[in-house]
Amino acid sequence: MIKSVIFDLGKVIIPFDFSRGYRAMEQHCDCPAGEIPQRLGSTDLVQRFETGLLEPEPFVRQLSGILGLRVDYAGFCRIWSSIFLPDPLLPESLLAGLRKNYHLLLLSNTNAIHFEMIRETYPILRHFHDFVLSYRVKAMKPSPLIYRAAVEKAGCRPEECFFTDDIPAYVDAARREGMDAVQFQSREQIEEELRARGIGW
Repeated sequence: MIKSVIFDLGKVIIPFDFSRGYRAMEQHCDCPAGEIPQRLGSTDLVQRFETGLLEPEPFVRQLSGILGLRVDYAGFCRIWSSIFLPDPLLPESLLAGLRKNYHLLLLSNTNAIHFEMIRETYPILRHFHDFVLSYRVKAMKPSPLIYRAAVEKAGCRPEECFFTDDIPAYVDAARREGMDAVQFQSREQIEEELRARGIGW
């Protein structure tokens, strides 16, 4: 029997588009938007930030140096968080209903700048009992460590946890830890998956 329902954040609860951030950065540096992901991808800077090995201000300084970005810290935070779109992918009624009968968790690869903005901007997150975040637990999906941290927060056995994520490799990793996990495709699909398991809201 499922006792905890665990959702990924990006492209499950909140939609995002990295290109929005790259286009915004382009206005403040000499690097074209199309080159920004390649430059960042050639370093481990974002990974270190999202695993909590780098604090926000040193991250911003180092990233600005890589891109020649000319913007202050507050301006960077606005640009960095501009990737998120305004309308959640799931209805608030679903999360509010699940919260009443299940331990509702958020499990996300994210960073301190993004998550602070998300908590301020999306009141829908108030329905979660707890958050398991890569920068806090010092591990990113698909590391087993982050799933084990989620199971510990859930306070039940892995097979009593239902998890959904849009990335197949992260779903597979959750299954290897014994969780009941499915790939997220749409609101309608995930509601069907929940009903099939007798999960009501």
